[in-house]
Amino acid sequence: MAEARFQTREAVEADVDQIRDVYIATYGADYAYPQYYDPDLLKRLVYSDDTIVLVAEDSTSGQIVGAASVILDIGAYGDLVGEFGRLVVHPDARRQGIGALLMEARLSRVQDRLHVGLVEARVSHPYSQRIASAHGFLPVGFFPQKLLLTGRESVGLWAQYFGEGLSLRKNHPRVVSEAYPLAASVLENICLASDVIVDEDSAPYPPISEFAIDELTTDGYSALLRFERGRVRHREVFGSLRLHYGLFKMRAKHSNYLLARDAGRLVGAIGFTIDNNEKAVQIFELISVGEPPIRFLIHELERRCREEWDIAYLEIGVSGHAPRMQRTLVEHGFIPSAYIPALVFHDVERLDVIKMAKLLVPFDPGDLHFVDEALPIVEPVIAEFNSRNLAPRIAASLEEATIFADLTDEQRTRLATECTVCRFAPGQTVFAEGSREAQAHVVLRGNVVVAVGDPPSPVGTVGSRQCLGEISLISALPHSATAIAKNEVETASLSHEGLHALVRKRPDIGVVIYRNLARDLGKKLQQSDHRLAELARHNGNS
Repeated sequence: MAEARFQTREAVEADVDQIRDVYIATYGADYAYPQYYDPDLLKRLVYSDDTIVLVAEDSTSGQIVGAASVILDIGAYGDLVGEFGRLVVHPDARRQGIGALLMEARLSRVQDRLHVGLVEARVSHPYSQRIASAHGFLPVGFFPQKLLLTGRESVGLWAQYFGEGLSLRKNHPRVVSEAYPLAASVLENICLASDVIVDEDSAPYPPISEFAIDELTTDGYSALLRFERGRVRHREVFGSLRLHYGLFKMRAKHSNYLLARDAGRLVGAIGFTIDNNEKAVQIFELISVGEPPIRFLIHELERRCREEWDIAYLEIGVSGHAPRMQRTLVEHGFIPSAYIPALVFHDVERLDVIKMAKLLVPFDPGDLHFVDEALPIVEPVIAEFNSRNLAPRIAASLEEATIFADLTDEQRTRLATECTVCRFAPGQTVFAEGSREAQAHVVLRGNVVVAVGDPPSPVGTVGSRQCLGEISLISALPHSATAIAKNEVETASLSHEGLHALVRKRPDIGVVIYRNLARDLGKKLQQSDHRLAELARHNGNS
Protein backbone atom coordinates (compact mmCIF):
# COMPACT_ATOMS: atom_id res chain seq x y z
CA MET A 1 0.00 0.00 0.00
CA ALA A 2 2.73 2.49 1.00
CA GLU A 3 4.93 1.61 -1.98
CA ALA A 4 2.08 2.15 -4.43
CA ARG A 5 1.20 5.62 -3.13
CA PHE A 6 4.42 6.91 -1.56
CA GLN A 7 7.99 7.15 -2.78
CA THR A 8 11.28 8.17 -1.18
CA ARG A 9 14.02 10.37 -2.53
CA GLU A 10 16.89 12.52 -1.25
CA ALA A 11 15.83 15.95 -0.05
CA VAL A 12 16.61 19.13 -1.98
CA GLU A 13 16.44 22.79 -1.02
CA ALA A 14 12.89 23.14 -2.33
CA ASP A 15 11.71 20.57 0.24
CA VAL A 16 12.89 22.51 3.29
CA ASP A 17 9.61 24.31 4.03
CA GLN A 18 7.60 21.08 3.79
CA ILE A 19 10.10 19.20 6.00
CA ARG A 20 9.72 21.99 8.55
CA ASP A 21 5.94 21.65 8.41
CA VAL A 22 6.19 17.90 9.13
CA TYR A 23 8.31 18.59 12.23
CA ILE A 24 5.89 21.25 13.47
CA ALA A 25 2.89 18.96 12.93
CA THR A 26 4.68 16.11 14.71
CA TYR A 27 6.27 17.87 17.70
CA GLY A 28 4.35 21.14 18.07
CA ALA A 29 5.73 24.57 18.79
CA ASP A 30 7.76 23.55 21.86
CA TYR A 31 10.14 21.07 20.23
CA ALA A 32 13.48 20.79 22.05
CA TYR A 33 15.35 21.16 18.74
CA PRO A 34 14.20 24.50 17.29
CA GLN A 35 16.93 24.22 14.63
CA TYR A 36 14.62 21.82 12.76
CA TYR A 37 12.22 24.73 12.41
CA ASP A 38 14.90 27.05 11.00
CA PRO A 39 14.89 26.92 7.17
CA ASP A 40 18.55 28.04 6.92
CA LEU A 41 19.75 25.30 9.26
CA LEU A 42 17.63 22.71 7.46
CA LYS A 43 19.25 23.74 4.17
CA ARG A 44 22.70 23.17 5.67
CA LEU A 45 21.56 19.73 6.84
CA VAL A 46 20.31 18.88 3.35
CA TYR A 47 23.58 19.94 1.69
CA SER A 48 25.98 18.56 4.31
CA ASP A 49 28.42 15.90 3.06
CA ASP A 50 28.10 14.16 6.42
CA THR A 51 24.32 13.78 6.37
CA ILE A 52 21.82 12.07 4.08
CA VAL A 53 18.30 13.48 4.33
CA LEU A 54 15.45 11.53 2.74
CA VAL A 55 11.82 12.47 2.33
CA ALA A 56 8.68 10.42 1.75
CA GLU A 57 6.49 11.96 -0.90
CA ASP A 58 2.87 11.31 -1.81
CA SER A 59 3.23 10.27 -5.45
CA THR A 60 -0.17 11.67 -6.41
CA SER A 61 -0.17 15.06 -4.64
CA GLY A 62 3.58 15.64 -4.43
CA GLN A 63 3.18 16.47 -0.73
CA ILE A 64 6.03 15.50 1.64
CA VAL A 65 4.62 13.40 4.49
CA GLY A 66 7.77 12.18 6.24
CA ALA A 67 11.51 12.70 6.61
CA ALA A 68 14.51 10.82 7.97
CA SER A 69 18.28 11.22 8.03
CA VAL A 70 21.53 9.33 8.48
CA ILE A 71 24.45 11.13 10.15
CA LEU A 72 27.66 9.61 8.83
CA ASP A 73 30.11 11.68 10.85
CA ILE A 74 29.53 10.55 14.43
CA GLY A 75 32.84 8.73 15.00
CA ALA A 76 36.10 10.49 15.82
CA TYR A 77 38.25 8.10 13.77
CA GLY A 78 36.40 7.65 10.49
CA ASP A 79 34.86 4.63 12.16
CA LEU A 80 32.30 3.84 9.46
CA VAL A 81 29.57 4.39 12.03
CA GLY A 82 26.28 6.04 11.14
CA GLU A 83 23.43 7.26 13.29
CA PHE A 84 19.98 6.85 11.81
CA GLY A 85 18.56 10.19 12.92
CA ARG A 86 15.06 11.11 13.91
CA LEU A 87 12.37 9.73 11.62
CA VAL A 88 9.18 11.80 11.44
CA VAL A 89 5.87 11.07 9.74
CA HIS A 90 3.09 13.63 9.50
CA PRO A 91 0.27 12.69 11.96
CA ASP A 92 -2.24 12.60 9.09
CA ALA A 93 -0.18 9.99 7.22
CA ARG A 94 0.65 7.53 9.99
CA ARG A 95 0.00 3.77 9.94
CA GLN A 96 0.48 3.61 6.17
CA GLY A 97 3.95 2.06 6.17
CA ILE A 98 5.81 5.34 5.59
CA GLY A 99 8.20 4.84 8.51
CA ALA A 100 9.20 1.41 7.20
CA LEU A 101 9.61 2.83 3.70
CA LEU A 102 11.98 5.55 4.95
CA MET A 103 13.99 3.02 6.95
CA GLU A 104 14.39 0.74 3.92
CA ALA A 105 15.48 3.68 1.80
CA ARG A 106 18.08 4.75 4.33
CA LEU A 107 19.52 1.25 4.59
CA SER A 108 19.79 0.87 0.83
CA ARG A 109 21.75 4.11 0.51
CA VAL A 110 24.27 3.69 3.33
CA GLN A 111 24.89 0.02 4.14
CA ASP A 112 27.92 -0.17 1.83
CA ARG A 113 29.36 2.88 3.60
CA LEU A 114 29.03 1.63 7.17
CA HIS A 115 30.26 -1.05 9.55
CA VAL A 116 27.84 -0.09 12.34
CA GLY A 117 24.44 1.60 12.19
CA LEU A 118 22.75 2.95 15.33
CA VAL A 119 19.16 3.94 16.05
CA GLU A 120 17.85 5.65 19.17
CA ALA A 121 14.25 4.45 19.40
CA ARG A 122 11.68 6.13 21.61
CA VAL A 123 10.15 3.93 24.32
CA SER A 124 7.11 6.05 25.15
CA HIS A 125 5.55 3.96 22.38
CA PRO A 126 6.74 0.80 20.55
CA TYR A 127 6.44 2.04 16.95
CA SER A 128 10.02 3.07 16.24
CA GLN A 129 11.29 -0.06 18.02
CA ARG A 130 9.14 -2.21 15.75
CA ILE A 131 10.48 -0.47 12.66
CA ALA A 132 14.08 -0.94 13.84
CA SER A 133 13.49 -4.59 14.67
CA ALA A 134 11.79 -5.32 11.37
CA HIS A 135 14.81 -3.95 9.48
CA GLY A 136 17.55 -5.93 11.19
CA PHE A 137 18.47 -3.71 14.13
CA LEU A 138 19.01 -5.35 17.52
CA PRO A 139 18.68 -3.78 21.00
CA VAL A 140 21.99 -2.99 22.72
CA GLY A 141 21.05 -0.49 25.42
CA PHE A 142 18.69 1.85 27.20
CA PHE A 143 19.23 5.52 28.11
CA PRO A 144 16.80 6.75 30.78
CA GLN A 145 15.54 10.33 30.50
CA LYS A 146 18.08 11.21 27.82
CA LEU A 147 15.79 13.35 25.65
CA LEU A 148 13.91 16.50 26.56
CA LEU A 149 10.66 16.72 24.60
CA THR A 150 7.57 17.80 26.53
CA GLY A 151 9.36 16.19 29.49
CA ARG A 152 12.44 14.02 29.90
CA GLU A 153 12.01 10.91 27.78
CA SER A 154 13.93 7.63 27.64
CA VAL A 155 15.23 5.90 24.51
CA GLY A 156 16.46 2.46 23.57
CA LEU A 157 19.63 2.00 21.51
CA TRP A 158 19.57 -0.44 18.59
CA ALA A 159 22.48 -1.51 16.36
CA GLN A 160 23.01 -3.26 13.02
CA TYR A 161 26.30 -4.46 11.50
CA PHE A 162 27.38 -4.32 7.88
CA GLY A 163 30.29 -5.68 5.87
CA GLU A 164 33.29 -6.61 8.02
CA GLY A 165 32.11 -4.72 11.09
CA LEU A 166 32.00 -7.73 13.41
CA SER A 167 34.82 -9.72 11.80
CA LEU A 168 37.28 -6.98 12.81
CA ARG A 169 36.14 -7.03 16.44
CA LYS A 170 38.85 -7.36 19.10
CA ASN A 171 38.17 -10.42 21.25
CA HIS A 172 38.02 -10.89 25.01
CA PRO A 173 37.04 -7.46 26.34
CA ARG A 174 37.62 -6.92 30.05
CA VAL A 175 34.72 -5.36 31.89
CA VAL A 176 33.75 -4.64 35.48
CA SER A 177 31.11 -6.88 37.02
CA GLU A 178 28.47 -4.14 36.84
CA ALA A 179 28.72 -4.19 33.02
CA TYR A 180 28.87 -7.95 32.56
CA PRO A 181 25.12 -8.82 32.58
CA LEU A 182 24.44 -6.20 29.92
CA ALA A 183 27.46 -7.22 27.82
CA ALA A 184 26.56 -10.91 27.95
CA SER A 185 22.93 -10.22 26.98
CA VAL A 186 23.93 -8.03 24.03
CA LEU A 187 26.48 -10.53 22.67
CA GLU A 188 23.93 -13.32 22.90
CA ASN A 189 21.36 -11.08 21.23
CA ILE A 190 23.58 -10.48 18.20
CA CYS A 191 24.59 -14.17 18.05
CA LEU A 192 28.19 -13.74 19.22
CA ALA A 193 29.80 -16.10 21.70
CA SER A 194 30.22 -14.32 25.02
CA ASP A 195 33.98 -13.87 25.36
CA VAL A 196 33.75 -11.12 27.98
CA ILE A 197 36.16 -11.43 30.90
CA VAL A 198 34.94 -10.08 34.23
CA ASP A 199 37.72 -7.98 35.76
CA GLU A 200 37.57 -7.84 39.55
CA ASP A 201 41.22 -6.98 40.09
CA SER A 202 41.82 -3.71 38.29
CA ALA A 203 41.86 -0.85 40.78
CA PRO A 204 40.13 2.42 39.99
CA TYR A 205 42.20 5.52 39.39
CA PRO A 206 43.48 7.12 42.61
CA PRO A 207 41.39 9.46 44.79
CA ILE A 208 40.76 13.04 43.79
CA SER A 209 43.75 15.37 43.91
CA GLU A 210 43.51 19.14 43.56
CA PHE A 211 44.63 20.95 40.42
CA ALA A 212 44.10 24.36 38.92
CA ILE A 213 41.33 24.32 36.32
CA ASP A 214 40.64 26.43 33.25
CA GLU A 215 38.87 26.15 29.91
CA LEU A 216 40.44 25.58 26.53
CA THR A 217 41.35 28.75 24.64
CA THR A 218 43.07 29.41 21.34
CA ASP A 219 46.34 29.95 23.23
CA GLY A 220 46.16 26.55 24.89
CA TYR A 221 45.01 24.57 21.88
CA SER A 222 48.39 23.83 20.28
CA ALA A 223 49.91 22.83 23.63
CA LEU A 224 47.06 20.41 24.32
CA LEU A 225 47.29 18.99 20.81
CA ARG A 226 50.98 18.18 21.29
CA PHE A 227 50.16 16.77 24.70
CA GLU A 228 47.46 14.49 23.25
CA ARG A 229 49.41 13.17 20.29
CA GLY A 230 51.80 11.31 22.54
CA ARG A 231 49.00 9.69 24.52
CA VAL A 232 46.49 8.14 22.14
CA ARG A 233 47.90 4.63 21.98
CA HIS A 234 45.78 3.24 24.79
CA ARG A 235 42.72 5.45 24.55
CA GLU A 236 40.02 4.62 27.07
CA VAL A 237 37.26 7.13 26.27
CA PHE A 238 35.63 7.45 22.86
CA GLY A 239 33.12 9.95 21.56
CA SER A 240 31.83 11.83 18.57
CA LEU A 241 34.64 14.38 18.55
CA ARG A 242 38.28 14.68 19.46
CA LEU A 243 40.87 17.40 19.66
CA HIS A 244 42.15 16.74 16.13
CA TYR A 245 38.84 18.03 14.73
CA GLY A 246 40.13 21.55 15.22
CA LEU A 247 39.25 24.27 17.68
CA PHE A 248 36.74 26.09 15.50
CA LYS A 249 34.89 22.96 14.43
CA MET A 250 34.59 21.89 18.05
CA ARG A 251 33.20 25.27 19.04
CA ALA A 252 30.67 25.04 16.24
CA LYS A 253 29.51 21.77 17.82
CA HIS A 254 29.28 23.38 21.30
CA SER A 255 32.28 21.39 22.50
CA ASN A 256 34.92 22.34 25.00
CA TYR A 257 37.72 21.07 27.21
CA LEU A 258 38.43 21.59 30.89
CA LEU A 259 42.17 21.62 31.53
CA ALA A 260 43.94 20.52 34.70
CA ARG A 261 47.20 22.27 35.52
CA ASP A 262 49.82 21.60 38.17
CA ALA A 263 51.99 24.64 38.92
CA GLY A 264 51.01 26.00 35.51
CA ARG A 265 51.94 22.79 33.69
CA LEU A 266 49.20 21.06 31.68
CA VAL A 267 48.57 17.59 33.15
CA GLY A 268 45.15 16.57 31.84
CA ALA A 269 42.00 17.50 29.95
CA ILE A 270 38.42 16.34 29.58
CA GLY A 271 36.49 17.04 26.38
CA PHE A 272 32.71 17.32 26.28
CA THR A 273 29.77 18.68 24.33
CA ILE A 274 26.92 20.59 25.93
CA ASP A 275 23.41 20.33 24.52
CA ASN A 276 21.52 23.18 26.14
CA ASN A 277 18.28 22.08 24.49
CA GLU A 278 18.48 18.61 26.03
CA LYS A 279 20.25 19.75 29.23
CA ALA A 280 22.73 16.96 28.51
CA VAL A 281 26.50 16.58 28.38
CA GLN A 282 28.44 14.01 26.36
CA ILE A 283 32.05 13.32 27.39
CA PHE A 284 34.10 12.42 24.32
CA GLU A 285 37.71 12.51 25.48
CA LEU A 286 39.76 12.19 28.67
CA ILE A 287 43.54 12.51 28.45
CA SER A 288 46.06 12.78 31.25
CA VAL A 289 49.82 12.86 31.72
CA GLY A 290 49.41 10.59 34.75
CA GLU A 291 46.72 9.05 36.93
CA PRO A 292 46.01 11.77 39.56
CA PRO A 293 44.14 14.25 37.31
CA ILE A 294 41.57 11.72 36.06
CA ARG A 295 39.14 11.72 38.99
CA PHE A 296 39.61 15.47 39.46
CA LEU A 297 38.54 16.18 35.88
CA ILE A 298 35.46 13.92 36.11
CA HIS A 299 34.49 15.46 39.45
CA GLU A 300 34.98 19.05 38.26
CA LEU A 301 32.94 18.52 35.10
CA GLU A 302 30.11 16.95 37.09
CA ARG A 303 30.22 19.79 39.62
CA ARG A 304 29.81 22.37 36.86
CA CYS A 305 27.03 20.35 35.26
CA ARG A 306 25.15 20.23 38.54
CA GLU A 307 25.86 23.67 40.00
CA GLU A 308 26.38 25.97 37.01
CA TRP A 309 24.79 24.54 33.86
CA ASP A 310 21.62 22.87 35.13
CA ILE A 311 22.47 19.61 33.33
CA ALA A 312 20.20 16.59 33.86
CA TYR A 313 22.00 13.84 31.94
CA LEU A 314 25.65 12.84 31.38
CA GLU A 315 26.95 10.15 29.02
CA ILE A 316 30.38 8.73 28.22
CA GLY A 317 31.65 5.94 25.96
CA VAL A 318 34.35 3.75 27.52
CA SER A 319 36.47 1.09 25.88
CA GLY A 320 35.45 -2.46 26.72
CA HIS A 321 39.15 -3.09 27.31
CA ALA A 322 39.59 -0.35 29.98
CA PRO A 323 38.35 -1.81 33.29
CA ARG A 324 40.14 0.81 35.39
CA MET A 325 38.24 3.63 33.73
CA GLN A 326 35.01 1.63 33.93
CA ARG A 327 35.53 1.07 37.65
CA THR A 328 36.34 4.75 38.23
CA LEU A 329 33.16 5.85 36.47
CA VAL A 330 31.04 3.32 38.38
CA GLU A 331 32.42 4.79 41.59
CA HIS A 332 31.37 8.23 40.35
CA GLY A 333 27.80 7.01 39.88
CA PHE A 334 27.81 6.25 36.14
CA ILE A 335 25.79 3.17 35.16
CA PRO A 336 26.48 0.87 32.18
CA SER A 337 23.52 1.61 29.90
CA ALA A 338 24.54 0.22 26.50
CA TYR A 339 27.07 -2.29 25.23
CA ILE A 340 28.04 -1.84 21.58
CA PRO A 341 30.37 -4.49 20.12
CA ALA A 342 32.93 -3.35 17.53
CA LEU A 343 31.88 0.30 17.68
CA VAL A 344 35.19 2.12 17.23
CA PHE A 345 38.10 1.44 14.93
CA HIS A 346 41.38 1.68 16.83
CA ASP A 347 44.75 0.57 15.45
CA VAL A 348 43.73 -2.42 13.27
CA GLU A 349 40.70 -3.68 15.21
CA ARG A 350 37.24 -2.59 16.23
CA LEU A 351 36.74 -2.22 19.99
CA ASP A 352 33.62 -2.83 22.04
CA VAL A 353 32.34 0.28 23.82
CA ILE A 354 30.30 0.58 27.00
CA LYS A 355 28.05 3.62 27.07
CA MET A 356 27.67 4.76 30.68
CA ALA A 357 25.10 7.30 31.84
CA LYS A 358 24.47 9.33 34.96
CA LEU A 359 21.33 11.22 35.92
CA LEU A 360 21.58 14.45 37.90
CA VAL A 361 17.80 14.39 38.40
CA PRO A 362 15.72 11.71 40.14
CA PHE A 363 15.19 8.54 38.13
CA ASP A 364 11.62 8.63 36.84
CA PRO A 365 11.44 7.03 33.37
CA GLY A 366 7.67 7.35 33.10
CA ASP A 367 5.43 5.01 31.12
CA LEU A 368 7.65 2.65 29.10
CA HIS A 369 6.65 0.42 26.18
CA PHE A 370 9.18 -2.15 24.98
CA VAL A 371 9.03 -4.82 22.32
CA ASP A 372 9.79 -8.28 23.68
CA GLU A 373 13.33 -8.59 22.31
CA ALA A 374 14.38 -5.40 24.14
CA LEU A 375 13.40 -6.61 27.62
CA PRO A 376 16.55 -8.67 28.42
CA ILE A 377 18.64 -5.60 27.58
CA VAL A 378 16.69 -2.86 29.32
CA GLU A 379 15.58 -4.65 32.50
CA PRO A 380 19.04 -4.84 34.15
CA VAL A 381 19.68 -1.19 33.28
CA ILE A 382 16.38 -0.10 34.82
CA ALA A 383 17.06 -2.21 37.92
CA GLU A 384 20.45 -0.55 38.36
CA PHE A 385 19.02 2.96 38.02
CA ASN A 386 16.27 2.09 40.50
CA SER A 387 18.93 0.89 42.91
CA ARG A 388 21.01 4.04 42.45
CA ASN A 389 17.93 6.19 43.00
CA LEU A 390 17.60 4.74 46.50
CA ALA A 391 21.34 4.73 47.19
CA PRO A 392 21.66 8.23 48.77
CA ARG A 393 18.86 7.52 51.24
CA ILE A 394 20.28 4.11 52.13
CA ALA A 395 23.82 5.51 52.37
CA ALA A 396 22.65 8.13 54.89
CA SER A 397 21.21 5.37 57.08
CA LEU A 398 24.36 3.25 56.77
CA GLU A 399 26.40 6.14 58.15
CA GLU A 400 24.91 5.71 61.63
CA ALA A 401 25.08 1.90 61.74
CA THR A 402 28.21 1.05 63.74
CA ILE A 403 29.22 -1.83 61.47
CA PHE A 404 29.48 0.65 58.57
CA ALA A 405 31.07 3.50 60.51
CA ASP A 406 34.15 5.23 59.06
CA LEU A 407 33.27 4.41 55.45
CA THR A 408 33.71 7.35 53.09
CA ASP A 409 30.71 8.87 51.32
CA GLU A 410 31.72 7.10 48.11
CA GLN A 411 32.17 3.75 49.91
CA ARG A 412 28.75 4.02 51.60
CA THR A 413 27.08 4.92 48.30
CA ARG A 414 28.76 1.95 46.62
CA LEU A 415 27.67 -0.37 49.45
CA ALA A 416 24.14 1.05 49.25
CA THR A 417 23.82 -0.08 45.63
CA GLU A 418 24.16 -3.69 46.83
CA CYS A 419 21.17 -3.31 49.15
CA THR A 420 17.55 -4.21 48.49
CA VAL A 421 14.67 -2.28 50.04
CA CYS A 422 12.26 -4.51 52.00
CA ARG A 423 8.92 -3.54 53.55
CA PHE A 424 7.16 -5.22 56.48
CA ALA A 425 3.64 -4.80 57.88
CA PRO A 426 3.07 -4.49 61.65
CA GLY A 427 3.60 -7.87 63.28
CA GLN A 428 5.40 -9.34 60.29
CA THR A 429 8.62 -11.27 60.96
CA VAL A 430 11.76 -9.69 59.50
CA PHE A 431 13.75 -12.85 60.31
CA ALA A 432 13.33 -15.70 62.77
CA GLU A 433 15.69 -17.07 65.38
CA GLY A 434 17.61 -20.01 63.89
CA SER A 435 16.86 -19.05 60.29
CA ARG A 436 19.74 -19.11 57.79
CA GLU A 437 18.86 -16.09 55.68
CA ALA A 438 22.43 -14.79 56.04
CA GLN A 439 21.57 -11.12 55.67
CA ALA A 440 21.47 -7.94 57.70
CA HIS A 441 18.84 -5.19 57.71
CA VAL A 442 19.42 -1.49 58.28
CA VAL A 443 16.14 0.08 59.43
CA LEU A 444 15.18 3.00 57.20
CA ARG A 445 11.75 3.64 58.74
CA GLY A 446 9.79 2.25 61.67
CA ASN A 447 10.73 0.11 64.69
CA VAL A 448 11.62 -3.57 65.04
CA VAL A 449 11.20 -5.64 68.20
CA VAL A 450 14.03 -8.09 68.94
CA ALA A 451 12.97 -11.23 70.80
CA VAL A 452 14.51 -14.54 71.88
CA GLY A 453 13.16 -17.94 72.89
CA ASP A 454 10.07 -19.94 71.98
CA PRO A 455 7.66 -18.30 72.33
CA PRO A 456 9.68 -15.15 71.56
CA SER A 457 10.25 -12.85 74.52
CA PRO A 458 11.14 -9.22 73.69
CA VAL A 459 14.59 -8.08 74.76
CA GLY A 460 14.84 -4.75 72.93
CA THR A 461 13.75 -2.48 70.09
CA VAL A 462 15.73 -1.33 67.08
CA GLY A 463 14.82 1.95 65.38
CA SER A 464 15.67 3.99 62.32
CA ARG A 465 19.30 3.82 61.10
CA GLN A 466 20.12 0.86 63.34
CA CYS A 467 21.27 -2.54 62.13
CA LEU A 468 19.91 -6.07 62.64
CA GLY A 469 21.64 -9.37 61.91
CA GLU A 470 25.30 -8.27 61.57
CA ILE A 471 26.73 -11.60 62.70
CA SER A 472 24.63 -13.55 60.20
CA LEU A 473 25.70 -11.11 57.47
CA ILE A 474 29.39 -11.69 58.10
CA SER A 475 29.49 -15.37 59.09
CA ALA A 476 26.33 -16.79 57.44
CA LEU A 477 25.47 -18.34 60.85
CA PRO A 478 21.78 -18.71 61.84
CA HIS A 479 20.14 -15.67 63.39
CA SER A 480 20.38 -15.68 67.19
CA ALA A 481 17.11 -13.78 67.71
CA THR A 482 13.76 -13.06 66.09
CA ALA A 483 13.02 -9.61 64.62
CA ILE A 484 9.37 -8.51 64.33
CA ALA A 485 8.04 -5.28 62.80
CA LYS A 486 6.40 -3.17 65.52
CA ASN A 487 4.78 -0.86 62.98
CA GLU A 488 5.21 -0.16 59.26
CA VAL A 489 8.89 -0.93 58.66
CA GLU A 490 11.20 -0.34 55.71
CA THR A 491 14.74 -1.75 55.68
CA ALA A 492 17.78 -1.91 53.43
CA SER A 493 18.75 -5.57 53.21
CA LEU A 494 22.30 -6.70 52.46
CA SER A 495 22.99 -10.39 51.87
CA HIS A 496 26.08 -12.37 52.85
CA GLU A 497 26.69 -13.24 49.18
CA GLY A 498 26.24 -9.63 48.08
CA LEU A 499 28.66 -8.33 50.68
CA HIS A 500 31.34 -10.89 49.87
CA ALA A 501 31.00 -10.25 46.14
CA LEU A 502 31.46 -6.54 46.81
CA VAL A 503 34.44 -7.09 49.11
CA ARG A 504 36.19 -9.10 46.39
CA LYS A 505 35.86 -6.09 44.11
CA ARG A 506 36.34 -3.45 46.81
CA PRO A 507 38.63 -4.79 49.55
CA ASP A 508 38.91 -1.25 50.94
CA ILE A 509 35.25 -1.49 51.99
CA GLY A 510 35.77 -4.95 53.48
CA VAL A 511 38.70 -3.79 55.63
CA VAL A 512 36.55 -1.12 57.31
CA ILE A 513 33.52 -3.38 57.86
CA TYR A 514 35.52 -6.26 59.33
CA ARG A 515 37.48 -3.87 61.55
CA ASN A 516 34.22 -2.40 62.87
CA LEU A 517 32.81 -5.88 63.45
CA ALA A 518 35.91 -6.93 65.39
CA ARG A 519 35.71 -3.77 67.50
CA ASP A 520 32.00 -4.30 68.26
CA LEU A 521 32.53 -7.96 69.12
CA GLY A 522 35.39 -6.96 71.41
CA LYS A 523 33.16 -4.53 73.26
CA LYS A 524 30.43 -7.15 73.62
CA LEU A 525 32.94 -9.68 74.96
CA GLN A 526 34.23 -7.15 77.48
CA GLN A 527 30.68 -6.42 78.59
CA SER A 528 29.97 -10.15 78.87
CA ASP A 529 33.14 -10.72 80.92
CA HIS A 530 32.16 -7.82 83.17
CA ARG A 531 28.69 -9.28 83.74
CA LEU A 532 30.16 -12.74 84.47
CA ALA A 533 32.60 -11.22 86.96
CA GLU A 534 29.79 -9.32 88.69
CA LEU A 535 27.74 -12.51 88.84
CA ALA A 536 30.69 -14.45 90.33
CA ARG A 537 31.23 -11.79 93.01
CA HIS A 538 27.54 -11.79 93.83
CA ASN A 539 27.47 -15.60 94.16
CA GLY A 540 30.62 -15.53 96.32
CA ASN A 541 29.22 -12.91 98.67
CA SER A 542 26.01 -14.87 99.06
